[in-house]
Amino acid sequence: MKELNTDIPLAAKVRKQITRALNDYHMIAENDHIMVAVSGGKDSTVLTLLLKEIQKRAPINFTFEAVMLDQKQPGFDARAFQAFMADQQIKLTILEENTYAIVKEKTEEGGTYCSLCSRLRRGILYSYAHQNNFTKIALGHHRDDMIETFLLNIFYSGKLGSMPPKLYSKDHRNIVIRPLTFVAESDIIELATAWDFPIIPCNLCGSQEGLKRDKMKTLLNALEKDIPDLRRSMANALGNIELSHMLDKTLFDFSKDKREP
Repeated sequence: MKELNTDIPLAAKVRKQITRALNDYHMIAENDHIMVAVSGGKDSTVLTLLLKEIQKRAPINFTFEAVMLDQKQPGFDARAFQAFMADQQIKLTILEENTYAIVKEKTEEGGTYCSLCSRLRRGILYSYAHQNNFTKIALGHHRDDMIETFLLNIFYSGKLGSMPPKLYSKDHRNIVIRPLTFVAESDIIELATAWDFPIIPCNLCGSQEGLKRDKMKTLLNALEKDIPDLRRSMANALGNIELSHMLDKTLFDFSKDKREP
């Protein structure tokens, strides 16, 4: 069994940030059975490994399993990742659905695959979680994902919104949690490098150019050269909203003239 050093300072830092999110947003309850949706990438793998450490220390009882979707993308090979998960004594189930063929067929020439691919994957995983009595679904979205989604919504959708740390799915069958809410992507990259676990690359969309999310990442990187704490400040802003200073009259009553006595 490959021993991971979970006591290194960075691992302890990320674990504490995950624990903070779990507590702040009431993500896990007694006797929860959690499905961790893993892609074979760095984010969901780090989440799974540290969730195991948190489980050992937690004052409540909960169980979890990792579930992966094999979408039949060219070059997809989960064998090394499977062996690693087995080595860490973490149960991994791999579902097989050829969504790759659907995405390739339905996406117009020059279009990007992410939106349709994500919807298909989400539908399959949500159905599996419901059918197998999981009480929560844990996703590997981190702090930077939330910031980038916030910018995408502003620039392309004309709304203020991000990825919520906890939500009920639209089909009302599942509760989704994002325990990496406070974790910076740079820390995940550094930790994944230190632990040197196998990673399965996404060969469907990873090579596509001009993805909107990549543009947001490039923008943030450029701004952060002049504003070093930009991402941290933006993450704090997502949890520090002054409704009276916004323009949404459905959330704040502007019809009343309120004066101090």
